[in-house]
Amino acid sequence: MKYLMLVCVDPDFTPGQDDGKPEVDDWAGEMDGKGIRLIGDRTRPASAATTVRVRNREVLVTDGPFIETKDVIAGFDVLECDDLDQAIEVATKHPMAWTGAIELRPVWPWGDE
Repeated sequence: MKYLMLVCVDPDFTPGQDDGKPEVDDWAGEMDGKGIRLIGDRTRPASAATTVRVRNREVLVTDGPFIETKDVIAGFDVLECDDLDQAIEVATKHPMAWTGAIELRPVWPWGDE
């Protein structure tokens, strides 16, 4: 089962709550070594975002992070896990689970209804 793991920054995070946080390079190395992490990377800051909408056949392009969300997406990973329990275990080891939030979404391939 593939999962999209959205790595989010928590704007309300208070430094000091992350004692014992693992290093992201260690996490990536472990998950890459196990074949769990298929791809992943950071994203540019929210200020570099572009939002695209089509309304009444008109394309609306807006610079900046204008999608309503408390947490800001800082990166992503695509995981190949046996099940949700394994995906949760992988997410708990990611450093941003200590300072931000991790959202797991099962990938829903076209044709799988």
